[in-house]
Amino acid sequence: MLLSEGQMSDYKGAALMLTALPNAKELLGDKGYDADWFRQALAE
Repeated sequence: MLLSEGQMSDYKGAALMLTALPNAKELLGDKGYDADWFRQALAE
């Protein structure tokens, strides 16, 4: 779980959690996580 201040962007929160995420075939997220760098990092 990541608890952040309300004005922190989704991109910054995602970057902090990226290494802790398990391998998965699918990710369900809102458009705040729709970034090419994020999808590429998950694919690797």
